[in-house]
Amino acid sequence: MKTDPNVDTTLAALSDPTRRAVIDLLRVQPRRAGELADALSMNAAALSRHLRVLRKSGLIVDDEVEHDARVRLYRLQPDAFVSLRDWLNEVEAFWGDQLQSFKRHAERRSVRPKK
Repeated sequence: MKTDPNVDTTLAALSDPTRRAVIDLLRVQPRRAGELADALSMNAAALSRHLRVLRKSGLIVDDEVEHDARVRLYRLQPDAFVSLRDWLNEVEAFWGDQLQSFKRHAERRSVRPKK
């Protein structure tokens, strides 16, 4: 089975610990860039590069705050995680099958009489 290209994009975006930290913060609630930068002890320019990668990957979106067009509110885009979740479920099913097969094999060997 061929892996959905979105999985590669998602994994590449999540390969950086700072971007994973941003995702963790946004899982709690949407936040402004300044709040994210403060929580991660980063300057705005460094965080901006990470936010760009996460936006391009589709994992987050930014919205204008109603009363101030200069302020952006970042939030998760849950649909962007579907391909990754599906792929992980397939991998988990594969390993579950493999481990069950190994368990049956080990159990068969353990019940054989010793010579």
